Amino acid sequence: MPTMTTPNPLLNLQIPLGFGFMNASWAGAASLEPGAARDQFVADLADAMAAGVRFFDTADIYAPTWDSMGHNEILLLEAVAAWDAPANQKAELLIATKGGITRSPGEVWGKSASYDYLMAAISASAERLGLAEIPIWQHHRLDPNLTLAEQLRNLNLVKQNAPIRHIAVSNYSKPQLLQALDAIGGPADGGIISVQNQLNPVYRQQMDVLEVCEEYGLAYLPWSPTKGIRPSDAGGTAYEMFAAVAENRGVSTFAVAQAWLRSLSPNIVPMPGVTRLASIVDSLEAVDLRLTPDELQALSDLPPTLPLDAELVSDQPKQA
Repeated sequence: MPTMTTPNPLLNLQIPLGFGFMNASWAGAASLEPGAARDQFVADLADAMAAGVRFFDTADIYAPTWDSMGHNEILLLEAVAAWDAPANQKAELLIATKGGITRSPGEVWGKSASYDYLMAAISASAERLGLAEIPIWQHHRLDPNLTLAEQLRNLNLVKQNAPIRHIAVSNYSKPQLLQALDAIGGPADGGIISVQNQLNPVYRQQMDVLEVCEEYGLAYLPWSPTKGIRPSDAGGTAYEMFAAVAENRGVSTFAVAQAWLRSLSPNIVPMPGVTRLASIVDSLEAVDLRLTPDELQALSDLPPTLPLDAELVSDQPKQA
């Protein structure tokens, strides 16, 4: 078993969670245009920083239109600027962004893991984030036009030449992650420090990826962590199970979902999505929430996991 000789910064957070805010940049969001709503959301993110949160997750494609790529990254830049803190505190921020998904005129979406594309995407992200070096850059999606080996060679070159401190991956299966670790290394080698895959009460398809994270010292960053237990999911088995625990504890179902994720592994760093101050406060209050053995037992008989998303299936690398 590999031994970590250097700490993984994502597993050494004083407040062990990160905030994603993708929904603040999709069409219809109140924070899209300059004005009071955008200013308030930026101030809310800055308040989270002031409260001690240091990990924030974004991506270049989080934007309302193809020609406004990086909208979410710019929101984060504005929040860092709005946070009234000295430069040394701002330097503690672990800002993570992603690249590898393309958008072009007519809202044509695609994937590219070519070296030139990834380097250009990273440079653009660094500029939008106002950073000379991106703390964590993640390969967002696999490219079906390249073999996995070709993509990993490109990622190795990116790690060596791009203005990034740490490299990470997203939406990799267990075999793909193991191949990536063999090619790029793990945290102890200055290589991959995290994987961001879907994980929530109704999607538990890739628990074997979590096992790899535990073995190699990677952080597992669950995306869509509250799928199945949102108010819109009322009537579903998972929602009812989590709602019962939440009502008994006097907390939100989102807080219970965060505690449930923590119970699965110490390598999981929850990333609740936030678009308003109330959700930030709720997530911060949930950091210390621990579920009792009886509560975990009550949540143990979840419905069968959903299948892998069709889009992820279509993203699989070209065969050698």
